[in-house]
Amino acid sequence: MSSNDTFDIAIVGGGPVGAALAIALRDSGLAVAVLEAKQEFAARDPRALALAEGTRLILARLGVWDALAPHATAIETIHVSQRGRIGRALLEARDMGVPALGYTTAYGDLYQALAAALPEAGATLITGARVSAVRPAAGLGLVEFEQGGSVRGLSARLIVLADGGKSLPGAVKIKDYGQSAIICTVQTEVGHGGRAYERFTPAGPMALLPLGDDYALVWTTANDLVETRMAWDEATFLEHLQAAFGDRQGRFLAAGPRSVFPLRLVTASAVAEPGLVRIGNAAQTLHPVAGQGFNLGLRDAWWLAECALDFPREAFGGPEFLAAYRKRRRADVRGGIAMTDILVELFANDLPVLSQARGLALTAMDMLPLVKQSFARKMMFGVQAW
Repeated sequence: MSSNDTFDIAIVGGGPVGAALAIALRDSGLAVAVLEAKQEFAARDPRALALAEGTRLILARLGVWDALAPHATAIETIHVSQRGRIGRALLEARDMGVPALGYTTAYGDLYQALAAALPEAGATLITGARVSAVRPAAGLGLVEFEQGGSVRGLSARLIVLADGGKSLPGAVKIKDYGQSAIICTVQTEVGHGGRAYERFTPAGPMALLPLGDDYALVWTTANDLVETRMAWDEATFLEHLQAAFGDRQGRFLAAGPRSVFPLRLVTASAVAEPGLVRIGNAAQTLHPVAGQGFNLGLRDAWWLAECALDFPREAFGGPEFLAAYRKRRRADVRGGIAMTDILVELFANDLPVLSQARGLALTAMDMLPLVKQSFARKMMFGVQAW
């Protein structure tokens, strides 16, 4: 590849969202480049991901679901409640007419399935490429990167900042929740039976997601308590987890290695930049409550590919193209951001009036099938209809 190479679309970041976009564009006849900072398309990320039913449909259309399915655990029921307070809602797949409300899989397994499909997508894959600058423009933009000790560049009609693009400069808005997520796998006395939990506590939400024979735990923790909880031995960790969660799954028997991730809401500027689109974490990074982050990012990739197929390549990155993409994504993205942020703010406190109101709201949702179905469909599909 020379510094004069020109592409229709350059994707900065070959993580799951960037890879999904490249796969969605296969057989399009477009010249697509994927720039990945690592030397290979592989991940060693310990997180578990909650994949909505709508995400499963997209992955099936991309041709990667069959490879991922053996590593995914179906979520048939979601139990939503608040610790020590009245009110709970039970969402069940059978009531929604779907095989599962979603699935849990390890990040690494998801990425492996997508990476295996990349070579057949027809894109130019550039690994070990640390992007140092992007200069988008109407017509042709420039991507500069370091590779093998040399500074190189390429031109593209449309530059897409995907997973890896979040570190590049740009106008962003950051809301720090003052919390981190402690994650690990845990074994419980009672088998999960396909049931997931979203448990709201005064210190923040905690989730148990069925993963294989165990649960994947996401425990929201105030930053000043993270060091202490990470230092606990396994017995102490399980004791405090039991006290925080309760005994709905019997006793917690074992916990795997723990990791920690800071929790922030990061959103990119909504101002259109000619020749540039941000998707996935480069566009929005959400709190993990309700598990919407990756699902939202994958829908970004899917609908951007749809726009690319609807427009002539000469229009990529132009005002009509950007307006069409924003129109496709505006309601879904704003709704996903608002829902997660509101859940964190309303449920992460112990004010008596709010606690009672939350309990009544959960009970009302559980008793009103149409309200429950509407909420569940938003969780599964976002605003888009599939």
